[in-house]
Parts: sequence; structure tokens; C-alpha cells
Amino acid sequence: MRDGPSFIYHIAAASDWEQAQASGEYTTSTRGRTLDQEGFIHCSAADQVAGVANFVYQGVPDLLVLEIDTDRVRPEIRLEQVPGSDKPYPHIYGPLNTDAVTETRRFEPGPDGRFQFPAAEQRAAQPD
Repeated sequence: MRDGPSFIYHIAAASDWEQAQASGEYTTSTRGRTLDQEGFIHCSAADQVAGVANFVYQGVPDLLVLEIDTDRVRPEIRLEQVPGSDKPYPHIYGPLNTDAVTETRRFEPGPDGRFQFPAAEQRAAQPD
């Protein structure tokens, strides 16, 4: 992905990621929706992760954040504007090859029930 960040992120159910590791491809678009249903896999820049989690994943157990190296992703990645957002979101238009995922980490809300994605844990999200 030449004009976007080097790393993008996807919030995944641990069970979906486990299934993807067995098959070599990840095909969940977002909570309750597959790639076939949605047409793409929803992703986020580092500074968008917490907002997405707090909007879509409240109360969902066993979550992971997948860190994705955009240079390794085989399908097309498009940065697309989403209504109500100031910044476009990255969308992957095809199954995500699991070897593009460089790190997975457990993702749980804090004591107040809200998700945080600390800057100290984020890779540089600036374009190359």
C-alpha cells in the first residue's frame, strides 16, 4: 500500500483468527459479517482502533487486534471515506493472507468498559 500507512489493524474474534491460521486466509469482515457478505475486510489505522472497538465491539469477549503489514497483503487495499468520519478507513478487498499479520495481541476493555489502543503499543502509522 504505497499511499497509506505501513501497518493497519483489524479487530478479530480469537476463534476467527484460529480458524484463519488453519486455512491460511482470514475472511471475517467485521462483527457478524463475512468477507462474502460485506465485500471487503474492515481495518483501521492505529488511531482509529479504539473508536471502532468502542462502537462495534462493546461486550464482545475474546478479541484480538491483528497488526497487518500492508506490504505483505496480497489483495487490494483501498482507503475509503466512511460517513461520519474525518479520516478514511483501510479496506482489504479479498481474503487476508495470514502471513501479512505480523503480530496479534489480546484486546480487552479497561475497568470502565472502554477500549484503549495506547500510542506506546502502536507502530508508526505514518505513510512511508
